[in-house]
Amino acid sequence: MRRDGSAAGEWVVFQAADAFRLFTGIDPDPDAERMFAHLAEVSVSDPEEGMRKSIATVSLSGPLTGKLPAAADAGFDGVEIFEADLLSSPPAPEEIRARAADLGLNIDLFQPFRDFEAVPSDILGRNLRRAEHKFAVMERLGADLLLVCSSVSPDTIADDGLAAEQLRLLAGRAAEHGIRVAYEALAWGRHVDDYRHAWRIVELADHPALGVCLDSFHILSRGSDPAGIEEIPAEKIFFLQLADAPYLSMDVLQWSRHYRCFPGQGAFDVAGLVGHVLRAGYRGPLSLEVFNDIFRQADAGRTARDAMRSLIALEESVSTRLGPEAAGLVPPPAPVVPTGFAFAELATPDTGRLSGLLTALGFARTGGHPTKPVELWEQDQARILLNTGDPDSPTGPALSAIGLETPDPAGSVKRAESLLAPVLPRRRGPREAPLDAIAAPDGTALFFCRTARPDHPSWTDDFTEVPSDPVPSAGITHIDHVALTQPWHYFDEASLFYRSVLGLRPDESLELADPYGLLRSRAVAGPDGAVRVALNVAYVGARPGAPQIPWQHVALGSRDIVATARRLRAAGDLLLPIPVNYYDDLEARHDLGAERHRTLRELGLLYDRDDHGEFLHLYTRTTGHVFFEIVQRVGDYRGYGAVNAPVRLAAQHTGSD
Repeated sequence: MRRDGSAAGEWVVFQAADAFRLFTGIDPDPDAERMFAHLAEVSVSDPEEGMRKSIATVSLSGPLTGKLPAAADAGFDGVEIFEADLLSSPPAPEEIRARAADLGLNIDLFQPFRDFEAVPSDILGRNLRRAEHKFAVMERLGADLLLVCSSVSPDTIADDGLAAEQLRLLAGRAAEHGIRVAYEALAWGRHVDDYRHAWRIVELADHPALGVCLDSFHILSRGSDPAGIEEIPAEKIFFLQLADAPYLSMDVLQWSRHYRCFPGQGAFDVAGLVGHVLRAGYRGPLSLEVFNDIFRQADAGRTARDAMRSLIALEESVSTRLGPEAAGLVPPPAPVVPTGFAFAELATPDTGRLSGLLTALGFARTGGHPTKPVELWEQDQARILLNTGDPDSPTGPALSAIGLETPDPAGSVKRAESLLAPVLPRRRGPREAPLDAIAAPDGTALFFCRTARPDHPSWTDDFTEVPSDPVPSAGITHIDHVALTQPWHYFDEASLFYRSVLGLRPDESLELADPYGLLRSRAVAGPDGAVRVALNVAYVGARPGAPQIPWQHVALGSRDIVATARRLRAAGDLLLPIPVNYYDDLEARHDLGAERHRTLRELGLLYDRDDHGEFLHLYTRTTGHVFFEIVQRVGDYRGYGAVNAPVRLAAQHTGSD
């Protein structure tokens, strides 16, 4: 549909008026005719362009004048204007309307109008006076849809007939201004807290300018069955608001006000709900309304892009479920799930701090790049790059890039671009292999690689072989996983990024005890476990008065971790010391036999098990911001040894104090 209100707008008017005649058996009255005519200005979805996408200004940080360009730059078609944003904005409603139009944004909704229905007559009079003022503001703003929340006022009466009567009166007043009213059941509404109840009142009111607003948080947080949405006529679903959230045991109002997130970042089945709404025939905007303390402090442009990414991924999820029924949805290119790690790149001022450790780990320096200050270190299928391109960097060694094996590098980039992942510009020599990279939310570069394959140039061919002494293998075979510490306000963004852009599957979020607070962690992995990434974020600083230490690490898989550990012990003081108290507790938790327990104590190995197998691991001391973990998975163990993380964190803090 076009925004200019031409053929698309005319079709909307025809459909709305025709539906009114069909369901009522009468012609629309003048108020309804004005309301239908106003619909010609409303932007609706073009099946070839996907469903329209909108975002509530409350979801973004900063002033309204900054939120509008952030939404437009991210590709949104419209916005919901949150009343508090307008009230605190210096520009008049007419100026906001003009600014939105200049940016190509439709004002899809004005919200919220609270505590209106089912009240005594004296209060009703005051409420109608208040509504008339809001209608005048909306006309100046160019908004034609008002969100009315179910009342939480102690003055409201538990009387559906009275609520319907008063909402019908409100809708009639609204229609005189070319405005419609969308009634929404708040999950904490005093008498109306369920969308089915809200619909019964709207149905009883029976006014063409009155419909329902469906909100995924209010529906799913209460555990309501969204299948009933399909019983609501499409023309009565005036608006759809979307938000996800983690499952929390707390007051629903506080849950809503502080912990909503974008679809795909929480635990709700938002895609399932949207599927029901589309099967009901809704073709209006997919709009995000997210109250979140972190988003309200983050950069508005970045949050808006993350929000748009969530809607693109949501369209894909819904399209997959609905198949041919997914009218109006345009999914992005299919994900190209990485099949392994090609390399991990460490940025370091010099190679001296890491070359000895890598040699002790069994790595050999096998190549140097002819045009870049990068060394290649290899052992079996595990590859580490040392990049000394910034010798003045004060941060010391840090994990700066990850190479991901992919069956289709070009397809991986196309997928990433469609989900708004920034493609990194790259200087490439005339004979160097193509190697595209994107930036992860924390700034880590992700390279898409085809290593030593006949059908694609290999990045390893760019390195010139260098003479070096043979290094006996330490039994390390591959990179098992990488752990990246995220800035605290990027954690949810990172979780969605790796799931949507790379097609990795997220595990449950964990909170791990740290001597100075809590560490939040969430792993994402491919279906076969060939690629695993642990995303961590510390809630508090590493210690009072000191900056947070953003530790990152590379976990290397070993075929015989006991032999690897003995070699590292013999090489010197390289391993993180583990307290003897850990092993006393381990013996209490697991009966592994006296000899095995002695070996674990002697070598500083940690142990875990799940229903699928066992896990043995150890850690090197931290160099700069980086340390190595050596792991061996026995059977089909699927975790990361999270039960041992508090012991590791305490030992690392002790070593850094």
